Amino acid sequence: MPFPSGDPKKQIHRDAYFIRRSHPANKHTDTRAGSSHPPAPSIMASNTAPAPAADDELLHEFGPLLRVYKSGRLERPLVLPPVAPGLDTSTGVQSKDVDLGAYSARLYLPAAAATTTTTKLPVIVYVHGGGFVAESAKSPNYHRFLNDLSSACPALGVSLDYRLAPEHPLPAAYDDCLDALRWVLSAADPWVAAHGDLGRVLVAGDSAGANICHHVAIQPGAARLAGAVLIHPWFWGAEAVGEETRDPAARARGAGLWTFACPGTTGMDDPRMNPMAPGAPGLEALACDRVMVCTAEGDFLRWRGRAYAEAAAAARKGVELLETDGEGHVFYLFKPDCDKAKEMLDRIVAFVNAAP
Repeated sequence: MPFPSGDPKKQIHRDAYFIRRSHPANKHTDTRAGSSHPPAPSIMASNTAPAPAADDELLHEFGPLLRVYKSGRLERPLVLPPVAPGLDTSTGVQSKDVDLGAYSARLYLPAAAATTTTTKLPVIVYVHGGGFVAESAKSPNYHRFLNDLSSACPALGVSLDYRLAPEHPLPAAYDDCLDALRWVLSAADPWVAAHGDLGRVLVAGDSAGANICHHVAIQPGAARLAGAVLIHPWFWGAEAVGEETRDPAARARGAGLWTFACPGTTGMDDPRMNPMAPGAPGLEALACDRVMVCTAEGDFLRWRGRAYAEAAAAARKGVELLETDGEGHVFYLFKPDCDKAKEMLDRIVAFVNAAP
């Protein structure tokens, strides 16, 4: 199934890591009456420690995601103070944290759950992005998005706080998310047991989280899912696709981050990073009824996401591609009130609610 092409002359370079670290200051504030959401921070927000001592040599710098020093000290400039769970007054969604041992999950129960005891809700297992090395389900941006998504569907949200590299190199994150899906399907949590429709479980994630969602859905013997939503997925490859050739430095940065996060990798055509590589499982094997891929015009990962959607559409039915003009990587997290973010949320909600 071919998808229409966008205009490559309109590319807008706002990605936090793969292009240039020049994201403009985000002036968004949440103006909704009674909202418990904090202002959406700029992508360049920083909580870094004071400047290192002269003998604390910088070994690796992965844009605003991670800095690694010779002493072993790590800095994650994007990390913001965590938001506590509880009642979100703007949506009526209730959230709580569940300790699952090596990792945790934040669950979101929409207000609609209180109005019925017979109708169960779809379950969305959400996997955050951050290059496998940063971010958290407890961050203000993800907390707001899950509140909004859970309320709009309505759906029971399960946002995963998986282990991060380099403290826990890949495949730790993959393993955590596979385990979390099994935990959801076991209905061990009272919210899931009482309100979740285990016949309508979907996985969704952005960037590295979308990569993890693909990995979860392509595993042999994977549990059948109602759908997968891959938002601005981070896939890569030894050979450039689309206009990736126009920025060799960005390609090198992506390769460097992947090999750092996954030291046991076979390279950029590792099937975990390149689902279209020779020897990778065919996309017809995805254990989900439908697939939605979201790309953004100004995202350097756009061409890889489009290639994935086209390959999936050639191999199976039920593939949907949403391309957002004029925006960059994970823009919806930093500008949740803009029209394009609302449009994307509406499309995801429609995809979730179309689950059989």
